[in-house]
Amino acid sequence: MELFNLKDKSEQVNFATAVKRGIGSNQGLFFPDEIKPLDNIDNLLEMPLVERSQVILRHLIGDEVPELESIIADAFTFKAPLVKADDRIYALELFHGPTLAFKDFGARFMARVLSAVRGNKHLTILTATSGDTGAAVADAFFKQSGIDVVVLYPKGKISELQEKLIATLGGNIRAVQINGTFDECQDLVKKAFDDADFKEKVGLNSANSINISRLLAQVCYYFEAASQLSKAERDKLVFSVPCGNFGNITAGLIAKALGLKCRFVISCNANDTVPRYLKSGKWDPHATIPTLSNAMDISRPNNWPRVEALCRMEHWDLDAFGYGSLNDDETMAAMRELHNKTGYVLEPHAAIAWKVLSSHLKEDEVGIFLGTAHPAKFKADVDKVLSIDVALPEALERRKNLDSKSVTLDPDYTKLKDYILKELNI
Repeated sequence: MELFNLKDKSEQVNFATAVKRGIGSNQGLFFPDEIKPLDNIDNLLEMPLVERSQVILRHLIGDEVPELESIIADAFTFKAPLVKADDRIYALELFHGPTLAFKDFGARFMARVLSAVRGNKHLTILTATSGDTGAAVADAFFKQSGIDVVVLYPKGKISELQEKLIATLGGNIRAVQINGTFDECQDLVKKAFDDADFKEKVGLNSANSINISRLLAQVCYYFEAASQLSKAERDKLVFSVPCGNFGNITAGLIAKALGLKCRFVISCNANDTVPRYLKSGKWDPHATIPTLSNAMDISRPNNWPRVEALCRMEHWDLDAFGYGSLNDDETMAAMRELHNKTGYVLEPHAAIAWKVLSSHLKEDEVGIFLGTAHPAKFKADVDKVLSIDVALPEALERRKNLDSKSVTLDPDYTKLKDYILKELNI
């Protein structure tokens, strides 16, 4: 698989190198300049999830990872069921993995690919999270030999149960809460990657959706969603994706480029940089606003350049996207509306995706919104808004009373660098 730095086309790497580097020079993202469509999508959709995913990822990646089929079988050990939530609208429940969020697909795949391609080199994974990425990465890499993980998250801006999944493991997992926003956490990661000496010294890598392996794994569940529909429904498919860093919708667009028939609706919270951009043509990020849907509290989405690159590649017009945004009051109203109507329980991110989809779905279309996290991960808010008592899945129940092992730092790169070097005894 040939990948190019979107900021420097002269930097060309294969898949394994892109996974090990994470990001290119000048903070450029690696991305292919061609995606060849798959043959016979209908036959592919009749396959089970693991077998189909092996075909899709082998088609994309090629022969450079011989263990790819076994990696996929080991990573994708849980289901992604399609559940009827409303008239002509389904929820794709992506929260049945070990950390109850869609990030489990990408993180588990990436962890196993990295182990296969890293050789004897020690790696340090430095990643920023607005909620679910950190938990999935921590779980995927926990106790893996030769790999240390440092997860940055904004203090007080992720749910208590999200934090428990990140900060209670210890061992090779280090949790750092930053006195700032997710964008400031992300800036620290970027500064670390720009520090060539530090990057080489610690074997730096990132597990954010800037890493191409994360994105490619997520392509597979868009096909899984379509496979659970009838042939007639597949031909009129609309996906609504709750968007923060825009990695999830990038994966969906790759699925479309591979031949999956669908269109997309971009669903955002009050951090609505992209909807405003699509409306006005002006890129104007505002200061990040804390919301109930904290995983989407991102004003400068890293993956948007990939979205635009893919649209140029495939000759898709940005005007083809549906889009919309909800504030917190509208999000809570959406949660109540669907619960009162059908009994389906939405957490804030899914509520936004459902409501924006509802306003864009045409009479002859079938909609799927992505349920990116289990409602129990936002238990306090869900219970309060819906006046119910969401039961905790076992994964949360066993962690809820454990003590946090996190440390707190200001958004100061020098302090973060010193902390990591000290922790790694370098």
